[in-house]
Amino acid sequence: MPKHLGPETKKQLAARVNYYREMGIHDFYRQPVAEGEPASEPVEVVAAGPSPSLFESSLPVIQDKPAALKIIREDIGDCTRCRLHERRTNIVFGVGNANADIMFVGEGPGADEDAQGEPFVGRAGQLLNNMISAMGIKREDVYIANVVKCRPPGNRTPENDECDTCSPFLLRQIEVIRPKVIVALGAVAAKNLLAINDSLGNLRGRWYDFKGSRLLVTYHPAYLLRDPRQKKETWKDLQIVMKYLGLTPPPKATQE
Repeated sequence: MPKHLGPETKKQLAARVNYYREMGIHDFYRQPVAEGEPASEPVEVVAAGPSPSLFESSLPVIQDKPAALKIIREDIGDCTRCRLHERRTNIVFGVGNANADIMFVGEGPGADEDAQGEPFVGRAGQLLNNMISAMGIKREDVYIANVVKCRPPGNRTPENDECDTCSPFLLRQIEVIRPKVIVALGAVAAKNLLAINDSLGNLRGRWYDFKGSRLLVTYHPAYLLRDPRQKKETWKDLQIVMKYLGLTPPPKATQE
């Protein structure tokens, strides 16, 4: 016999379905449950108020963030939504503190990330770790993700249709984590999050409001490996974040 839902549960379910539709997700599938196996507990949510701006959504405030991120990962599944799945080894979902104040967003996995299933673990990742440490925090304190979850062949730039297909999952991650600051690493991340077609130089050095967070644009660590001269400019950007969050660099820290 079907289980009847209470008024509050229906309200929460409707809010979640509306949110998915706003993200361009219209098809829903029930996960099979073996006979006698209890259904998973719903994620605890508290209804949020109306959205005051275009960049804010009506998604309820989620209390159990790790569980909510797990739901997003399960929704991705063994994804075949775009051509990037054809050569991938692992889906690179995201990693870090679900309650992070800072979220770093790159463009897509490279070879090392594809092999390990974790973002920013190669040379660019080591540089990002140094950048995070120079801010006086640890990698475990932040959350790290990419616009696309699968490695583009030859580490090429993700194409527009690939970003359009995958970015709704990133937006859902941002909605769950609700960081105080989002740092967009490189042009692909900046343009996809802000929907602004401009040069990285013009996008840097200012705050943007994004889904209740403050967003700052800076250079991608992979670009800094090719042009170390821009490390000083990147450090200036990170200092803006540090000032906003009240962070102090560790004594005698050396910025890469």
